[in-house]
Amino acid sequence: MAESGSVAISESSPVKVRPSTVEIVTSLDSEAAREALLTETDLLADLYRDCDPTTPVPTCPGWTLATLVAHVGGAHRWTATLVTRRSTENIDFAGVPDVRRPREQQAAAEWLRDSARQIITAVGATGSDVPVWTPFGVPRPAEWWIRRRLHESTGHRADALLALGREVVMAPAIATDGLSELLDLIAIGSPWFETPLEDGNTLTLTATDSDAIWSVTRSGGTVAWTGVPAAATVTVSGAAVDLYLLALRRISADNTRLAISGDPKVLDTWLDRTAF
Repeated sequence: MAESGSVAISESSPVKVRPSTVEIVTSLDSEAAREALLTETDLLADLYRDCDPTTPVPTCPGWTLATLVAHVGGAHRWTATLVTRRSTENIDFAGVPDVRRPREQQAAAEWLRDSARQIITAVGATGSDVPVWTPFGVPRPAEWWIRRRLHESTGHRADALLALGREVVMAPAIATDGLSELLDLIAIGSPWFETPLEDGNTLTLTATDSDAIWSVTRSGGTVAWTGVPAAATVTVSGAAVDLYLLALRRISADNTRLAISGDPKVLDTWLDRTAF
């Protein structure tokens, strides 16, 4: 259960969305993103509280669940400090207060919960529009970090569930926003990503549990996407959460919950070049 003060978002919960710059896909509004950041972090904390911390995480080679929690909570606190300082340059983890995960398991779970709340408090105190450093080229409004940390949490909660042999359940609106956010990051053209589409190739992702469609094309040295249906070199259909997990490389393209039509080699190239 989520800690008092957070809002649980399930597949049946009404999740507020805001219109995106594309025609069909919608994104979480700022209030819903805050609620989801708290909820997703709380759910991960709940998993950690009741698990064996030494459980290996196959989707993050070399990590255990304890490592994963340390990574998420530490980076949440690093983000809160970055925003609080209004820093337009990267800051050292070593200078972040309480950045290390407590050794005791229950204390670590509570530390993780609090880390998400620190981000929301920091953005509220600093101001949503204040520019802050990001690893994607230029400073961006502090609000940008709430969505980024939300989907760092969604992705790693999925890692924890998969490590424990459990099904990844996520509200379609959150999974949809997670996939959109990942495509937005790839479209920035970060040096982390090789151009994932060759000239002339296109990719379409179609959610079977909503009207969401992502039509992706090559744009110069990077990609662009819209929510307008379009013919594609390869099309992948599935529930939003499964499309998101595929894009994160947490499930493989041959998963039976996905349907692929067109040239599968284009999808293979995309996945090879977008490790994140």
